[in-house]
Amino acid sequence: MSDEALDEELRAAAFAFVTDLVRRTGNRIPAYLLMLGGQRRSLIIPRGILKVHGLEAALSIRTAYAARPEDRPYDDSIGADGYPRYKWRGTDPANYDNYDNEALRAAMIQGKPLIWFIGIAPGLYEALLPVYLVGEEPDQHQFVVALDEEMRAQWHGEMFHPIDLARRREYALAVVRRRILQPVFREGVLAAYTERCALCRLHRAELLDAAHIKSDAEGGEPIIPNGIAMCAIHHRAFDAHMIGIRPDYVIHIREDVLSEEDGPTLRHALQGLHRQPLLVVPSRPQLRPDRELLEERYERFLRAAS
Repeated sequence: MSDEALDEELRAAAFAFVTDLVRRTGNRIPAYLLMLGGQRRSLIIPRGILKVHGLEAALSIRTAYAARPEDRPYDDSIGADGYPRYKWRGTDPANYDNYDNEALRAAMIQGKPLIWFIGIAPGLYEALLPVYLVGEEPDQHQFVVALDEEMRAQWHGEMFHPIDLARRREYALAVVRRRILQPVFREGVLAAYTERCALCRLHRAELLDAAHIKSDAEGGEPIIPNGIAMCAIHHRAFDAHMIGIRPDYVIHIREDVLSEEDGPTLRHALQGLHRQPLLVVPSRPQLRPDRELLEERYERFLRAAS
């Protein structure tokens, strides 16, 4: 079998295997499941870039889990053009042609699809597939990543007018928010809160959201201290400023909601929370709600209540 045929066969098997894991796990994949084939070949490795022996192009890339993006071993980021970047292995220019970077470069030149495993909790990954490396920025020691075929086509298309570039950026950012930032933020927050609503302890992940303390529109970062796990009803009430959370993690209910008379849902789900502490907070202090962000949000709640 030729190297190209072997590459296609192995890549197809890996993609089928991971696609099935995404379906079965809801794209919350434990690392121990990522073992492919009779040889039990792991699809992720500690150094982050998987190249199968005998093949030129990388098969998968990995971004390690961290509560805050700045704590990741490689500072993967979103460029000004809206496209994600994936760092070389090593930042010294002498690493330009090392084993792993050459495997990434081969995937880029040959247009090979890759699987990107993004850590959302310790030992837990979200898989993005297929993704493509569409450019390299050697001076910044990184590759440019396209998350779908449209991003790939737009990167290689001829765009000279500022309006075209702005549209490309707008599309890329929308895809990045949908496929990376929002899912990773949600899963990270839910994992930190052990998949329980912070206000009522509801323990059904399919009914839980990651509520932003400071929203995307206001410049809030997609990091765990800017989120609180909430069930759908409490999230909606929080966003409507019916619920406020003080910086000491004590819940307040807006006065007009407290004085309203209705059925048991209002009485128990909202009114009964007044002046109660959050029932669930992350065990690790660095993952708990940021007190300064809560103070800012609580001030907005007070203004809405007045």
